[in-house]
Amino acid sequence: MYGDTSVIRGLARSLRDQAADIRAQADRLVAQADSTHWTGLASDAMRARARERAGALRRTAGLHDDAAQALDQHADAVDRLKELIAAIERRVRHLVDAARDRLTGLAGGLTDGLRHLVPDPVDHLLDHFVPPPHGSRDWLDVDLPGLAR
Repeated sequence: MYGDTSVIRGLARSLRDQAADIRAQADRLVAQADSTHWTGLASDAMRARARERAGALRRTAGLHDDAAQALDQHADAVDRLKELIAAIERRVRHLVDAARDRLTGLAGGLTDGLRHLVPDPVDHLLDHFVPPPHGSRDWLDVDLPGLAR
């Protein structure tokens, strides 16, 4: 599901451009067939065949448009997934930083003779958390106390 969405959207634009070119070719084919000064049954058959082929070209152009739309939808889904991963990553980093701050404060209290202070096991867990690489899909599977989704 990863991908550079600017590249994906560029492919969609290319497909739309190709669709426009194919439609223009269909229009030119019909125009050329209709402008021929040839008459008779054979010319009528040629014009009918040209219109038939132009219809096939327009259907192909429509398929290009459909593919472009699918690529745009995929790019949107990738962007949403990347945003979700980034949000989870930010929340986890905040939880870990806060836990480390509390543990640092607790360690300071221990040196001041406050030996009755006990670290929170959750803070200890967060302090030892090994995060996935930045932007990795693995962030979607992170399950830590305090990480509301």
